[in-house]
Amino acid sequence: MLGIPRRYSHFVFGVIQSGLTSLIAAGIASFPAGTAMVFLTHWIVSWLIAWVAMLPIVLLAAPAIRAFSLRLTREEGARKPAGRHEKTPLGESQAGQEVIGG
Repeated sequence: MLGIPRRYSHFVFGVIQSGLTSLIAAGIASFPAGTAMVFLTHWIVSWLIAWVAMLPIVLLAAPAIRAFSLRLTREEGARKPAGRHEKTPLGESQAGQEVIGG
């Protein structure tokens, strides 16, 4: 491995993610090319242009997207915030356990 310090993992992730995404998108956009050589040339040029354009966007947007996704989700075992009570289904306690005689 390269031994890049963990504090730069955000940048490594952004480089890999933007490179892979732009590689696939450029390949799809280049598919109508006639011969294999024209396709390959068009694909590589398109990919490099797309990667250079997407890399700064991914690096800048990733923290905001990650924060937004964390706001939309919750931990599996997390309890609901106080003050927001939903009706408990008949026969269950607040903890989700079966209630005898309920």
